Amino acid sequence: MRPASSLAELQREFQAGLLADEPAVHVAPHAGFSVHRETMMLAAINALEANYPAVACLTGKAWIRSAAAAYAHAYPARDGRLALYGSCFPRFLADLPSAGELPYLADVARLDRLWTESYFAGECEPLSATSVVTLTPDALAGMAVRPHPATRSLESQFPALSIWQASRAGETVGDDLTWQPEAVLVTRLAHVVQLEPADLAVLTFLEACREGESLVACIEHVASLHPAARPDHVFAQLLMAGALVVA
Repeated sequence: MRPASSLAELQREFQAGLLADEPAVHVAPHAGFSVHRETMMLAAINALEANYPAVACLTGKAWIRSAAAAYAHAYPARDGRLALYGSCFPRFLADLPSAGELPYLADVARLDRLWTESYFAGECEPLSATSVVTLTPDALAGMAVRPHPATRSLESQFPALSIWQASRAGETVGDDLTWQPEAVLVTRLAHVVQLEPADLAVLTFLEACREGESLVACIEHVASLHPAARPDHVFAQLLMAGALVVA
């Protein structure tokens, strides 16, 4: 094989060789290349196992490491920060035939991922109850709000949060689990990521304010889709969780 004509070409060949079943790059015969391939794959597998602890608890070490190896081959790491590796892993699990016996696994994986995203999200002062009580009714109604950078949410047709909480703690899900859909609010307050159950009205409010809508516009949107919901309760939950910022 001809030598690479540039450093960039060599790097591309080297990367392709790391991922190929039978690498064809001219450095492949060297023992160090095989060590590098194995080290890269091991690092990716270890990172996925660490980044998805609830999934690991549910499936067992051997299963998740096998799935992680398949994922690492399909989605090689493109960022040196392996704590952020695996953004597509929940979707990968949803399409994995061997995960079919655990239909809720992908949503549990999504919660693991949302925890990571929230933890590493940017800093921003959340809207507080103290600042809200000083506003006049007109100023409060016209105040534009948006989700805090660390705020995330999930609507699951499974009791994903209940399963995630038990699995994240390394515990077996109890037989008394109520099998019903769950909506989840993910926030970070005082550097601590919290996952808590939420009504669908809460998720609707968050969706409404993503573009920096006024508080009254968000409340009207929630009322139109969830007439039985209490907008004051919805706003209070988001406020106490540190889920909002002033737009």
